[in-house]
Amino acid sequence: MANAASGMAVDDDCKRRFLELKAKRTYRFVVFRIDEEQKQVVVEKLGEPNLTYDVFAAILPADECRYCIYDFDFVTEEGCQKSKIFFIAWSPDTAKIRSKMLYASSKDRFKRELDGIQVELQATDPTEMGLDVIRGRAN
Repeated sequence: MANAASGMAVDDDCKRRFLELKAKRTYRFVVFRIDEEQKQVVVEKLGEPNLTYDVFAAILPADECRYCIYDFDFVTEEGCQKSKIFFIAWSPDTAKIRSKMLYASSKDRFKRELDGIQVELQATDPTEMGLDVIRGRAN
């Protein structure tokens, strides 16, 4: 299995759910967590396509780290409908140091497994991943 230096293993379901979001738009978002007993990243929550960004932001735990994929729809200044896939590394200031280190050391390996991420965001509090920040990074 993986060690802390190389990052956690990635459950096949993570890749499957990401591909469903990317190709079929089956989900608006996918939230992942590290299962320390299994020593791998697993799917924690799936968001239906009709859910809003506020719903997504509200389900993130206030004091635990998570990885998230969010499919953001927006309209360009030219009036074109577009979407971008965001990778959000949620690492709140109130999370345990050990957890923050574990998520930080596993992030790159996890991201490599998900081909098609367009924008990466690191957030330590909700203001760093507010809808205005997302809109700004999408353009």
